[in-house]
Amino acid sequence: MSVISIILGGGQGKRLFPLTLYRSKPAVPIGGKYRLVDIPISNSIHAGINRIFVLTQFNSASINNHIHNTYKFDYFSQAAVILLTAEQTLASERWFQGTADAVRCHLTHYHLREEDEVLVLSGDQLYRMDYQRLLRFHREKNADMTLSTINVPERLSPEFGMLRMAKGNRITHFWEKPKTKAEQGGEGAGKSSAFIASMGVYLFKAPVLIDLLKGSEVDFGRELIPRAIREFKTYGFSYHGYWRDIGTIKSFYQANMELTGLYPKFQFHSPKGNIFTHPRFLPPAQILSSYINDSLVSEGSVLRQATIERSIIGLRSVIQKKVSIKRSVVMGADYFEFESRDKGHIPFGIGEGTQIENAIIDKNVRIGRNVVIKNEKGVKEADGSNYYIRQGIVIVPKEAEIPDRTVI
Repeated sequence: MSVISIILGGGQGKRLFPLTLYRSKPAVPIGGKYRLVDIPISNSIHAGINRIFVLTQFNSASINNHIHNTYKFDYFSQAAVILLTAEQTLASERWFQGTADAVRCHLTHYHLREEDEVLVLSGDQLYRMDYQRLLRFHREKNADMTLSTINVPERLSPEFGMLRMAKGNRITHFWEKPKTKAEQGGEGAGKSSAFIASMGVYLFKAPVLIDLLKGSEVDFGRELIPRAIREFKTYGFSYHGYWRDIGTIKSFYQANMELTGLYPKFQFHSPKGNIFTHPRFLPPAQILSSYINDSLVSEGSVLRQATIERSIIGLRSVIQKKVSIKRSVVMGADYFEFESRDKGHIPFGIGEGTQIENAIIDKNVRIGRNVVIKNEKGVKEADGSNYYIRQGIVIVPKEAEIPDRTVI
C-alpha cells in the first residue's frame, strides 16, 4: 500500500489578482520567503508521502522553477514532486474544466494500484497538519473517502462547503457554499461548533476515486463530493488547528498579518512540521539604526534607518532611510540591485522618506522617494496605472515602478 498526494493548483486565481498576474496561485509568496505550495508539500513529506503531484493550468513558469529548484530527492529513491500542467492529447484537446476534471485528465500519470490511497489537497491554504493521523482515522473507519473538517463561524459558512455528520463522524449531508441557514448548520444552529466546513483535504481509496472520476463531474466541491457521500462510506476527520483558505486578497493579507506579533496564530518557527522551501544561501539581513516591532524580516534584506511595524519583509528587500512601513507585506526581490544602472531609473526597493500602510508590495518593485501609500480615502476597489486596490488594500504589482512623491 502506498499513498500519493495530488495538489490542486487552481484556475486563473482571479480573486487573488494582481498577485496572480504572472504566477499561479500555489506560487504566490507567503511569510516573506515561502510559496503557498510549500505548505501541502511539506505536510506530505513529514507524513512520509514521497510521491507528490502538483496540477496547474495558468502561469506555470514560476511554480515550475520553484519546484525544480527546491524539491530534489535522492536519485535512488522513488520520491519526487512532479508538476503536471494541462496538456492536449489524442484523448483530450481541452483545458481543465474544474478540480475533479484536472485530476481525471492526469489519471494515467499516477500509476495507481488497487490498494493505494490518494490524498487530494488545495494549493492555496496555510496550515500545519499531520496527515498520518488522517490516514489512521481513514483506515480505522474503513472509509471509502474521508474529508478533513473544521469548525467555522456562522457568518463564514456561505463561503465554504458545509456538511452535517451523524454519530461516528459519518457524513450525511454536504452543501457547497450554502445559501440557506438550514444548509449552513443543521442541528444546533447558532452555535459556532455546529457549523462544520470542509477544508478541501480529501482522502480516497484509489479504486473509489477512479470510479468517481468515470462520471462527468468536473468539480470536487459542487459535484463529486456530494455524489461520493451518496454512494460510498464517507467520514469527516475533525481538525482543530490553525487553517486559512487564501483565496482572496483580503484573506491573503490577513494570513500574513497573523504571522506577526508576540503570539502569531501560525508559526513558521515551530519545531513540529517545519515548512520547506528553496534554499537560497543568502547573507543575513543587514539592519542599520532601524526600529522593528512585531515583524518578520527575511534574509538578504537591507534596512537603513527604517521603521517597520507589524509587517512582513521579504527576501532581498532594500528599504532606505526614514521609510515607515506599517501593517504591510513587502515581498522583496528575485535578485540584488543596490544601485540602478540607469541614473534616471528607480532602483529596486523602497526609496527614502516613503510611507506605506495596509499594503501589499509584490516582487521586484521600484518605489521612489517620499511616496505615500496609505489609501487614506478608504477606496475599496480601483485600478491605477501602476497599482490596484482590492477590498481596501493597495497592491503594487510585480515589476511596477512608483515615481517620487506619488500619493496613493
